[in-house]
Amino acid sequence: MSRAFINEDNAAAQADQPVERQVSAQPNYVTPAGLSLLQDKVAELHALHGEQSARGDQADKQLMANLERDLRYFHQRLQSAQVVPLATSTKKVQIGSWVTYTDEHGTEQRVQLVGEDQAAAAKGLINWGSPLGRALLGAQLGDEVLWQRPAGDYLIEIIRIDPA
Repeated sequence: MSRAFINEDNAAAQADQPVERQVSAQPNYVTPAGLSLLQDKVAELHALHGEQSARGDQADKQLMANLERDLRYFHQRLQSAQVVPLATSTKKVQIGSWVTYTDEHGTEQRVQLVGEDQAAAAKGLINWGSPLGRALLGAQLGDEVLWQRPAGDYLIEIIRIDPA
């Protein structure tokens, strides 16, 4: 392509813009705790944006662009949030339930089904829309469910359900 067709000023400006965060197509179900986390994140981002704005010409332009991108994303997530009632059942897995399951080797795991933005696998907080979350959601105490994983299917048994 001839350089005559490239607007270098426009290309340089676009290179500084961060890539937009992708918004999930699944419904944005959140637990009450997940809603609080979203609200805290938006407040934190507003505060950081305000601090940078107050610096005027001294503001970090790239940081400002990142903050504005994240604010757009988290505002959208907050606006689309659908708070689910607190999980109360000890017989059926709901969003917010703590679920203890055992695998084919007898190893026990305990996880809580939460919304996408609250998920943190290292803390046992599993997105309800993930393969494990979908396998558990709606299952009942004593059920054996098939966890369809990229590494291969895995049969797990639900041995305990605790409310949120």
